[in-house]
Amino acid sequence: MPSARGSVLLLTHSRDHYTVDRVAQALSRLGARPVRIDTDGFPSVLTLTSRMGPAGSDVSLRTATGKRRSQDIRAVWLRRLAPPRLDEALEPVWREGCFRESHAALEGFLDGLEAAGCRFINPLAAEQTASNKLHQLRQAQALGLEIPRTLVTNDAGQVRAFFEEVRGRMVAKMLTPLSQSMEGGHPFVYTSAVGPQQLEQLEGLRHSPMVFQERIDKVRELRVAVVGPHCFVGAIDASRSVTGQVDWRRARPGECHWEPGDVSPAVAARLVRLVAQLGLVYGAVDLIVTPEGRHVFLEVNPGGEWGMLERELGLPISEALAEALVTGDRVPPSSFRSSHDRPHRDPFP
Repeated sequence: MPSARGSVLLLTHSRDHYTVDRVAQALSRLGARPVRIDTDGFPSVLTLTSRMGPAGSDVSLRTATGKRRSQDIRAVWLRRLAPPRLDEALEPVWREGCFRESHAALEGFLDGLEAAGCRFINPLAAEQTASNKLHQLRQAQALGLEIPRTLVTNDAGQVRAFFEEVRGRMVAKMLTPLSQSMEGGHPFVYTSAVGPQQLEQLEGLRHSPMVFQERIDKVRELRVAVVGPHCFVGAIDASRSVTGQVDWRRARPGECHWEPGDVSPAVAARLVRLVAQLGLVYGAVDLIVTPEGRHVFLEVNPGGEWGMLERELGLPISEALAEALVTGDRVPPSSFRSSHDRPHRDPFP
């Protein structure tokens, strides 16, 4: 029977559907009331209010389906926080100010919900900290995961020396994404191979540092959707694509297909522990499988895509997320479940 505090907010943007719909359906089956919130509609459509005073504090929101206060809300899935759709007639200086104010107000609203005891996937502060790629790599290495040799710098001389160190097997990428969605319509910078010609074109480093890593030989790439103790694994063979060999996201449609994947119990346990240590409930982990069978950690994205794994492989990720939002069960970081298990039926091993 649904509790009085049965609403679960699904924060996303107006062009995001498949994964949000799947989680909403799973929540409904568990007796919760999913409420979709398109954050790009704030402040033009969505109304948020935060109140504080001697009598305490409260937050509320008003959507087309009605008003909800913090005591009505059970949990929040931070699928996406999108920039607001502001009036094009606003002058640039005012648009920038309105953007900052809207973002600050939204963060304050979410902080109020967390203070009121709402469950979050993921907690906003933890997600912001976990997005630090160097922090991720240090944590992963400390847990015994193999990582590539990595350099972050704006010093062209350091880049050229690193190129020699890795014997010319080097890739470049960014610390932060320009786009939060592979289908979001925003600029996206892919991981790219670096050769001798690119070493003569490093003047852009004076504007922005970049990440340079040793290029690892691979037979497959894995996307592991970690939800609490569950690891859902998809594999892709990007070697079938000329354009996707360095970054599978560059492959043309039809060149690469997702296949069922797996990781060893030891690797799975480390991934679950890593996500937990970062303060997250969910994280999308990218790994390389080498020809020798080693698993090399690349990164964990707190808001990484998983819809393709559920759509193409039938992995019940939406069910696991809904379960975590409704029950919030905590498990020891050393516990894990493989992608072949149904996430809420059998006892943990």
